[in-house]
Amino acid sequence: MRFKLETEYITLAQLLKVCDVISSGGQAKEYLNTNILYVNGIEENRRGRKIRKDDVITNDEGLRIEVE
Repeated sequence: MRFKLETEYITLAQLLKVCDVISSGGQAKEYLNTNILYVNGIEENRRGRKIRKDDVITNDEGLRIEVE
């Protein structure tokens, strides 16, 4: 999946919500506690992590979000 970023950055929680990985921002903490996500290949669990252009978010279950 590709996400077109129109601002300087978006938080990881916001990105997960707009990409329909979670249905509400409140679910981000629980989702990140129970799923391992990688930002550019490095494990990440901070919902406030700033995601910028060219970042790639993946997990072991086939999720892949490329930020343009």
